[in-house]
Amino acid sequence: MTGPEVLDVARDSIFTLVVVASPLMLVGLAVGVAISLFQALTQIQEMTLVFVPKILAIFIAMLVALPFMADALQGHMARLAQRIVAG
Repeated sequence: MTGPEVLDVARDSIFTLVVVASPLMLVGLAVGVAISLFQALTQIQEMTLVFVPKILAIFIAMLVALPFMADALQGHMARLAQRIVAG
């Protein structure tokens, strides 16, 4: 493999990583901001209040987004396998 091909594979891998991780990260961000806003408005400063809803929301988002994430990863692996076969 030449240098530009390695950079192309690396760029494609990083893009796939961002696409696969972004739904879960966005859900975690939204739930975290909502709970922080709730804590600021009610002046409840319980540290464990953040973790349980965020874990549940990310788990539900993972169940919903899992087919999309698996399809994105399968497409990336197919592109890598095609590059290997092409030589």
